[in-house]
Amino acid sequence: MASIQRNSGSVSLLVRILGAVIALIGLVLAIGGIQLITLGGSLYYGVVGILMILSGLLLFLGRSAGVWLYVAIFVGTVIWALWEVGLNGWALVPRLVAPLVLLIPILACLPLMRREGGGRLAMGSLALVVLATIVFGFIVAQANQPQIQSPVPAASPVPVGDPAVVKVGADWPAWGGADSAQRYSPLTQITRDNVGDLVRAWSFRTGDLPEERYGAETTPLKIGDTLYLCSARNRLFALDARTGEQKWTYDPQVSDDDIPYTAACRGVAYYQSAGADPAQPCAARIIEGTLDGRLVAVDTRTGQPCQDFGTNGSVSIKQGMGDPYPGMVSITSAPVIVRGVVVTGHQVLDGQKRWNASGVIQGFDAVTGELRFAWDMMRPDLTGLPPEGQTFTPGTPNMWTTATADEGLGLVYLPMGNSSADYYSSTRRPAENEYSTSLVALDVTTGKPRWHFQTVRRDVWDYDLGSQATLIDLPMDGAVVPAVILPSKQGDIYILDRRTGAPLHQVEERRVPQGGVEPSQRSPTQPFSLFHTLRKPDLTERSMWGMSPIDQMFCRIQFRQAAYDGYFTPPTSDRHWIQYPGYNGGSDWGGIAVDPVRGVIVANYNDMPNHNRLVPRAEADRQGWFSRDDPRYIEREKEAANRGGSLIKSTAEGAGDPQTGVPYAINVNAGWRVKFTGLLCKEPPYGGMRTIDLRTGRTLWDRPFGTARKNGPFAIPSMLPLEIGTPNNGGSVVTAGGLIFIAAATDDLIRAIDIETGETVWSDVLPAGGQANPMVYEQDGRQYLVIMAGGHHFMETPIGDHVIAYALPEGRA
Repeated sequence: MASIQRNSGSVSLLVRILGAVIALIGLVLAIGGIQLITLGGSLYYGVVGILMILSGLLLFLGRSAGVWLYVAIFVGTVIWALWEVGLNGWALVPRLVAPLVLLIPILACLPLMRREGGGRLAMGSLALVVLATIVFGFIVAQANQPQIQSPVPAASPVPVGDPAVVKVGADWPAWGGADSAQRYSPLTQITRDNVGDLVRAWSFRTGDLPEERYGAETTPLKIGDTLYLCSARNRLFALDARTGEQKWTYDPQVSDDDIPYTAACRGVAYYQSAGADPAQPCAARIIEGTLDGRLVAVDTRTGQPCQDFGTNGSVSIKQGMGDPYPGMVSITSAPVIVRGVVVTGHQVLDGQKRWNASGVIQGFDAVTGELRFAWDMMRPDLTGLPPEGQTFTPGTPNMWTTATADEGLGLVYLPMGNSSADYYSSTRRPAENEYSTSLVALDVTTGKPRWHFQTVRRDVWDYDLGSQATLIDLPMDGAVVPAVILPSKQGDIYILDRRTGAPLHQVEERRVPQGGVEPSQRSPTQPFSLFHTLRKPDLTERSMWGMSPIDQMFCRIQFRQAAYDGYFTPPTSDRHWIQYPGYNGGSDWGGIAVDPVRGVIVANYNDMPNHNRLVPRAEADRQGWFSRDDPRYIEREKEAANRGGSLIKSTAEGAGDPQTGVPYAINVNAGWRVKFTGLLCKEPPYGGMRTIDLRTGRTLWDRPFGTARKNGPFAIPSMLPLEIGTPNNGGSVVTAGGLIFIAAATDDLIRAIDIETGETVWSDVLPAGGQANPMVYEQDGRQYLVIMAGGHHFMETPIGDHVIAYALPEGRA
């Protein structure tokens, strides 16, 4: 072996430094790799770590054998990577990119290590560098494949009916488009052929920019020539549908103390009194739920409070709840109105305490604000407010998301959540176990359930139903069946007869993992929809990801150390357990869209695991995890505020939730991140979009959804336009023009996607995150697309207060 040329002292130093770096990387891989081997994991990291230590030492000593050993390591790594994951580009990234980057300076050392043949060695090194560059290009090309599964036509078009009394057309009169919540527009002016010509027609700023816990999530309504919307902290606005100019605004004066985890208002409701004189005040009104637990009604023409509604235009939903602490009870979703009754649930702040405020569902007269019913599942005899000195039953499951109105049947469909203390079930009562994580059809005349359908039994995974249900009139066996489509966080999609709740497609009972901290509480089986699921196969060690082999190795170690028996792995306290899909997996509050002419369901979804652990109470107390109304928390929050900060965090950040009143707090690593780089431990994609044949449940196409442009290690945006498939929050709208419009992803883009092929045919960069559902309307013969770009702290997208409308250029419409 030849030594380094003695007349190249600086070169010698650089080679020594490189050798030391390689040896150090090898040491990390060897230590972690040996640990992984003892856990029953891959042999690769330990073996390669030892070989890299040797390669680094040889380089440090100026031996060319160190170069050739690393080349052999790299070749072996390529073979191993292809054996593990094939040509999956994103899966190859952590396995090959970092080793490839190291290969180039190592090869550059080779000509410096020999006295003779330097030219030939230089040419050989250059050839290897070119080859390495080709390999890198191949990986990037594979990662950027659209990965659209072969688009296939629907088995046959199955036009479905829209049961909504008020149809969507020029207007957008309800949060989901119409009472049916199909999020479908029959407008055809914008098509796949001209969508590339869209321009910003107007924009409006609400001026409401919370400094923290932001997430406006607003979808405007459009009635006549006016748009109606709410800002993050419940300010109401009426805008001219042609220009976006403000007509009026009303501020219900919500305090920041009442903000739960997120300052969000997803939408408002519209009501016009039957037979009322249109000239009279509040003949037509906008009704909004607020973060401080009120229903507010204002006149559509002036924005002035409706004096006939409650007291000065508002009613409190917190009566009978025992004066909950600010932020514990909030309305973040639009109320719905059925047969003149405003029906609302509310968010009960997650993770705080077992005996938090009641999840009671209430119905109020849309004109007077009088309480028409209150459904407390633990007190079925109760019809209104509880007797003086009593409260609605604490701790019962709540409905934080948007209900669906069925004017024809007089029902409202409630996607229910969990009892307080989502991750522990031993203290739940029979009625709670019966109705949690269920779709409940409530009769608005009696305020009593007519039927319910449960998707998870004794839910300790926070799989509460977050999506608004969608109504269709479905042709089946020569008849038309009134049906409801129910998406779920765990990915299953159910289609039920909305008269009875009976499944219209088979639901199968399957055995699920048992054990955990409450083995006697776990149901031996759970229901699985055979119509369709968005859920992907169970994770394996090979599913782990990261920026490099090192963080991928650490994720593999965590995977092997955690409890994981697949879907429905029970919670544990002695070690972490893996929940997949995570609590925001599958379909969340954005819901699905349905093209009733093509007979196609459009679903965007998340595909991420959580890395969770139940934390014993004594340990949680030592960590200072107290409920928001605990005096110890209040004192610490005051101290933090004096320092210009806040204790309030989301579990997405890995903060602990106290779950006071049960033996365990909960620590959730939502998305399961690598602590050092901030990247996710599971390989991409993390979110996707899919179309589904409504007749057969067959996937028509499926694709990653969201580019890597705003994502990267250490929270540094990569600006790479590669389709990685990002987490997404928000839903879509589909039009008769053959387009799906959606923002939702973390790349701050709004897109138009061809419903037939899944290809993105237009996009625009938003000034902030687009975590909201878009809407479509027509005014004066011109079709508009509107999106709220408000950002979202949970999704880590930029904050904003922009309402943006797109249309074809004037004269082209």
